Amino acid sequence: MKPHKRQILLRLFVSTLYLSAFTFGGGYVIVTLLKNKFVDQYHWIEEDEMLDLVAIAQSSPGAVAVNGAIVVGYRLAGIAGAAVSVLGAILPPMLFLSVISVFYDAFSSQPSVAALLGGMRAGVGAVIVSAVWDMEKKVAESRDTAQTVILVVSFILSCFCNVNVLWILLGAAAFGLLRALWEKKRKGGRA
Repeated sequence: MKPHKRQILLRLFVSTLYLSAFTFGGGYVIVTLLKNKFVDQYHWIEEDEMLDLVAIAQSSPGAVAVNGAIVVGYRLAGIAGAAVSVLGAILPPMLFLSVISVFYDAFSSQPSVAALLGGMRAGVGAVIVSAVWDMEKKVAESRDTAQTVILVVSFILSCFCNVNVLWILLGAAAFGLLRALWEKKRKGGRA
């Protein structure tokens, strides 16, 4: 294996291990931090591409954090990158949950633990709002009416109509596919 690829794999593992170890709140939080690490800090992935990878991670079955690690790792270093990223992403929660499960009864009755978890929930909410805000800004900057309509309709369907997110993602993907095919046909018709 080339030294450069070995270095990328090591950095992928350490980054996903670190993010996973110190991130509470689920996959959406770690996906935001993956973006901060690999787009903003390392400049290994462009922001638009990261948003595409996040869309793939969210629409795939399984945990969003693991899916995010898979798509980012695969994009950067192929199958080895995906494997290393997944290992880094799953080790901390596995170890943490193993320890917590052994001592859960002792932990759950402690007022300080309940207060700590309440504070973490508030922080996680803020991080998720920040991630949504960043994604929404990209849609607004594109000045694409169709994307804005998809954003608004998806929000309404999810928040007010209680439509399952899977159906919303599938509908948005189908709309995007039909739109791309229509654009291709329209441009092909002029040529």
